[in-house]
Formats: sequence, C-alpha cells, structure tokens
Amino acid sequence: MADQFAVIGLGRFGLSIARSLFESGQEVLGVDVNEERVENAHPYVTHAIIADSTDEETLKSIGIRNFDTVIVAIGNDIQASILSVLMIKELGVKKVIAKALNKLHGQVLTKVGADWVVFPERDMGIRVAHQLLSPNVLNFIELSKDYSVEEIKIPEQMTDKTLRELDLRAKFNLSVIAIRHENDINISPSPDKIIDQGDVLVVIGENRDLERFANLQ
Repeated sequence: MADQFAVIGLGRFGLSIARSLFESGQEVLGVDVNEERVENAHPYVTHAIIADSTDEETLKSIGIRNFDTVIVAIGNDIQASILSVLMIKELGVKKVIAKALNKLHGQVLTKVGADWVVFPERDMGIRVAHQLLSPNVLNFIELSKDYSVEEIKIPEQMTDKTLRELDLRAKFNLSVIAIRHENDINISPSPDKIIDQGDVLVVIGENRDLERFANLQ
C-alpha cells in the first residue's frame, strides 16, 4: 500500500517533491492558497486543493491527520510556515518535514515540532560545490558533520575486481551499501560481486575517507 503524503506550498520546491513522490507511486495531496499553482499541480499529484494551511478547521476538513508525512514547503511567508507546522503537529501528524529559509527560521520550525528541517538553497549550494571539487561523486547525503553517504563512479583500475579484492573497508575505511548499474541497484552486494565498468558504488564513511577515495584517478 502506498504511503500518503501531503505537500503544502506548491512553488518550485514543493511541486518538485510532490511530483517525485507521485511518480514513485505514492498518494500525494497538493495544497496551496494560490489557485494558479494548484491548477498547475493537478497533473503531478493525486489531488490538489486550494486551502489555507494556517487555519486549523481547514486542516481538519482536509483530513491532514490521516497523512503519514506532511511536507511544509511554503515559500517566503515565514509566519505561515511556522503556524502550519505548529498546527499540523498539534493535530497529530507523526512526521512533518519543513522548508526553512534561514538558520533562525529552521530553529523555530524545530521548536514548534518539525521532525526534519531542510534548507534547499543552502543544501544545493553545498551539493554543487561538492561535485565541482570531486567530479567522481554523483550524489551525496550528509548524515552528520563528519559522515556522509556518496555515490561514487568507479575508477577504471578498479573494474573487473570483486568487492573482496577491492577491500575498501581495509584500504579506505568505507562500507559499500549498494552498487548501481544504469537503472538497476544491488542492495547489500556480496563480497564476490564483480565490479563492472560504469558501476557506481554507494558508500558510507567519514568525509575525509570518502574524499580520498573519490579523488582516485
């Protein structure tokens, strides 16, 4: 059974999340106060409605408490963002993800109950800089200040060898959690899995070790 998501705020960021979830087979409700944004969102969500997420009765009427996760992606209206998160949590939604415009906004969102605060502009800047500095890194998720998960293109000299032969844990203190080849992904690959040309390793470890491995030529 698909999870149920509500995305409040259908600007570029909110619509991007809603569309990605919908195309992955999830049930997605899109909510915005702007009629034009709601109309534009219709092809990319299960349902789209015009509603004010700062009004408690409105939130009750759309059944917000029935959703597994609510993403508050409101743009520049910080007050509406904070009030929405506060009321959604008070209505009993277990997981609320909220977009923050700056550090102070993020701190307030956390205090009123947001389970996960994201900083799209800051994070995109970090991502672009990271990929410029390490061209072999295709994607990364920062787990903490010191640890990340990265998708790293395999250097040519490492192809046609097994994970056991590469022994990344001993040589780089890294753990391979998956191997991606084009559209296929192998989760928890066997140590005897042979690495083919074009494979991408999904590895977890300390940032300094990831950088050392990603910059191999």
